[in-house]
Amino acid sequence: MRAIEEAAIASGAVTGLELMERAGRGVVEAVFEEWPELAAAPQRAVVLCGPGNNGGDGFVVARLLREWGWEVEVYLYGDAEKLPPDARVNYGRWVEMGAVRALDEDAPDGYPDEGDGVALIVDAIFGIGLTRPFLTLCRMQDQVNLCNAASRSNPAFPHVVAVDVPSGLSSDSGAYPGYEDENPLDSCMLANLTVTFHAKKLGHVLGYGPDACGKVVVKDIGLEGGGRPRGGEKRPPGGAVGRCPAVPPGERVTLAEPSFYRLSKFPGEHKYSHGHALILSGGPGRGGAARLAARGALRIGAGLVTLGCPPAALIENAAQLNAVMLRPLRDAEALAELLKDGRINALGLGPGLGLDRARALVPVALESGRACVLDADALTAFAEAPELLFGLTRGTATVLTPHGGEFARLFPDIAEKLTAPAQTGPAYCRVDAAREAAARAGCVVLLKGPDTVIADAGGRCAVNSAAYERAVPWLATAGAGDVLAGFIAGLLARGFDPRGAAETAAWLHVECARSFGPGLIAEDLPEELPQVFRALGL
Repeated sequence: MRAIEEAAIASGAVTGLELMERAGRGVVEAVFEEWPELAAAPQRAVVLCGPGNNGGDGFVVARLLREWGWEVEVYLYGDAEKLPPDARVNYGRWVEMGAVRALDEDAPDGYPDEGDGVALIVDAIFGIGLTRPFLTLCRMQDQVNLCNAASRSNPAFPHVVAVDVPSGLSSDSGAYPGYEDENPLDSCMLANLTVTFHAKKLGHVLGYGPDACGKVVVKDIGLEGGGRPRGGEKRPPGGAVGRCPAVPPGERVTLAEPSFYRLSKFPGEHKYSHGHALILSGGPGRGGAARLAARGALRIGAGLVTLGCPPAALIENAAQLNAVMLRPLRDAEALAELLKDGRINALGLGPGLGLDRARALVPVALESGRACVLDADALTAFAEAPELLFGLTRGTATVLTPHGGEFARLFPDIAEKLTAPAQTGPAYCRVDAAREAAARAGCVVLLKGPDTVIADAGGRCAVNSAAYERAVPWLATAGAGDVLAGFIAGLLARGFDPRGAAETAAWLHVECARSFGPGLIAEDLPEELPQVFRALGL
């Protein structure tokens, strides 16, 4: 965002003061769109301004609300003489209309609360530029958060709107710098509505961001270079997090999204047009996870899917599979023989595979040159010697799909940085961790979670956010990750590149859970894909 704004100002297309005016107007528009009753008649607002340009946006909001006929109280945290130039101009414009009170620990008790007539609190203290802990004003934060919580069920309490991000939240990481042992959501500024500009920031979708922001609305302030679909391009809701010609590709982050066109099938094609995925399974009593993955690969459109299992598990798997083919696969030698069939172009290894079997089969799979997805046991099997695995994955068409525990076993030093509390600057976040892990492994890493991060070895990165309107807490169910691995394997078989397969599969995984709803179990995910595809117009 800084690069985009600086480029726009340097080009002469817009001034910083104009951007601040547009931002303030965007906040007021968003408030009236979210709560139409507030636009119907003059109300009372409290605007909390900070010492930077975020505070300048707050002064614009205060002035526009006053012009709308509102009664507005403005508080400033910091010294007005030290405001940046554009914020200083808008401070002066407000002073011609009303007073500015000091925002500190001596702010009046009981302000604001139910019954005092305040309809809106605007948090414009700190925005995307904050790089240090914001641990002061605890009394005021407590009062604002009381209103935030209460207004969700009681309109007599003020609504809380944050400008760009709730104050104290890192827009780069979704962390609250300075908090170690306590939950920052217990005391930091929270919002009912967060209004940001041009595109979402990482902090809106990572870490504490979704809990702190309430709802995020993106307002266009007339900038070029990021976040907008090209003309006629079909894209799922959400837009991009950070695309800008001034930012190197390896530093950009987008929201994960499917490649719609490549999900379609066309007349004249046959099953081998869409690839042949091989899913490897463990012994008797351990085949459920691999069967889930195989079903996922088949439903997402692989032309053929074969489950390779030990001979002793053939009857068990045959009793539960029909369209998925079966092959006895005793050991690494048998896998090498099977892979002489050049029509098999993608492999999925890990779910229910068993650690010893994974250690034997994974090297054969990777050395075959096929596209591979490694999950579960295929990752844990190399926890004692991750460099052995990375020596095999480096430079290959491979996707690693660890959850947090598996990630810590393969990348213990990176995981330690990820869990360390941030004292200054933007916290080391899941985007940083996934990028570093992908560079080390030399392949695509999909770090699973509500804020799933997909990174490739070159630093390109996407976040698949299951938050806000895409929140699916019922996706936390046994076997869901196995289905995701199958989705990725199926897309690799169809010819998707590893990063595209991971992004598309992660997005569809969430959409299937959203489509099905509460009560979901892993078996439901593949069966919901046809409904999702119909909704996409495929």
